[in-house]
Amino acid sequence: MPVTSHPAFPRAAIEWLMPARDQARVLVLGRASAPVLTGIASEGLLVACDASRGGVRALWARAPHALPVVAASEHLPFPTGTFDVVFLHQSLHRLDPAALAEVTGVLAPGAHLAISYTVRDDSVPWVRRLTALLRDVDPAAMAGAYGTESVDRLTESGLFSEIEERHHRLWVPISRVDLLDMVARRFPDLDADRLGRLMGEVGDLYESSARVPEPLLLPYQVSCWRAWADPRRVPPPPAHPDGAVSIKV
Repeated sequence: MPVTSHPAFPRAAIEWLMPARDQARVLVLGRASAPVLTGIASEGLLVACDASRGGVRALWARAPHALPVVAASEHLPFPTGTFDVVFLHQSLHRLDPAALAEVTGVLAPGAHLAISYTVRDDSVPWVRRLTALLRDVDPAAMAGAYGTESVDRLTESGLFSEIEERHHRLWVPISRVDLLDMVARRFPDLDADRLGRLMGEVGDLYESSARVPEPLLLPYQVSCWRAWADPRRVPPPPAHPDGAVSIKV
């Protein structure tokens, strides 16, 4: 079962991922970053970039002050060293491996690539019991394949000299009705009798786990990485590639 909503992104995570200095130049890549974009307050330059117009509109709707740019990550139309940070949320695994060299090319000296994923935390006992109930119906349920394994590409690429990692716990209230609805949507074609038994078991789990009158808390983990480009290994692209967007700050 994937993340079914967009829980609030921890302020501490944004502060760790973003440059500490004022007037930072930030490039946000991909529409999946839209839920986090609202919390990125840059007094410098903020660019929202996606390969499709629809993706750019989704980003710009969260940050109307951002400069919208339609461009593929493999062909970024920016001069060398334009940004202090390039940020991707929930999407590194969708990035073409060849795009990493393109990303490092637009990073300024001392700048970094920032990556984050919000994933469900299955270490909590009641979540493990929920997993067991769902896997009794479908062994592949709640497999937790979020794409975080793609972070290994950073080391394998040889483009980065240093990679840091940090994790933040996030608790999201979920009501009994919402939990049952989440389960029902996971099994839309399940036999009515079997679905009824499953819903009863999930309802009992909720009642035994929630502290009345508080709702049950669904645990998430926000995993973050900062990767600094190794200037000795990054082949510099042309200073002003054809069709580049010239940005002055």
